[in-house]
Amino acid sequence: MTVVVATADFEVYHDLVNELRDRGVQFTTIEPGDDLPERAQICIRAKDDDVDTELPVVVAAPDQPRKAVEEALALLRGESGRTIIGIDPGTRPGIAVLSGDLVVSAFHVPLADAAEVVREEIEDAIDPVVRIGDGARLQGAQLIRELEDVLVELVDETGTTPSLGTGARGMGDVLAAVNIARLDGEVVEERDIEPTQGELGVIKRRSREHSEDNREIDEQLARRVAAGELTIEEALAEHREE
Repeated sequence: MTVVVATADFEVYHDLVNELRDRGVQFTTIEPGDDLPERAQICIRAKDDDVDTELPVVVAAPDQPRKAVEEALALLRGESGRTIIGIDPGTRPGIAVLSGDLVVSAFHVPLADAAEVVREEIEDAIDPVVRIGDGARLQGAQLIRELEDVLVELVDETGTTPSLGTGARGMGDVLAAVNIARLDGEVVEERDIEPTQGELGVIKRRSREHSEDNREIDEQLARRVAAGELTIEEALAEHREE
């Protein structure tokens, strides 16, 4: 495939070229008004560029080079390029963003940042879907609550975590997220979880780890943390006031 970047906007040009190189996409650049090469299959330009071509054209907005490149690649593949996000839940969820069947980005972030990452990735996407594995019940339920206005599917994540070879340490959650994204799930709007004593014990232990004075919250506050009503920091603050 050959992508042609035809723009007089230096900022857009610079960002597009870097994004295309990072993605390993074959491309060439021309000035608007120049003839497109014979092997060209798609053209990317800025809003104010005048490009006369019968090829499919993607208009790149400033500061959004990845979106333009993903749109171009989806057109080249002849697919709808639906945005699908897979999440392997946990204290540091693995997050994989797919366009059609192609992985376009991946993240491994603290749970507190996961919903914001997802929202940024689905912004302006057409009919996106978020697929969350059914393991790590409390963290998964929290993500479902935080993504209440997003189409979310709960996926049976059995067998989605791959065996990791030498040098792949830390990649398991992300690779599991890719596998989760490729599985159909059941649409959910909420997930009510009754935390086990073991899960409540984990929350209490984390409260000690977060506290400067080795303070442990009580079971009532731990249940509110498990339900997503409080963060551990907020629970600690309430415990101090008590």
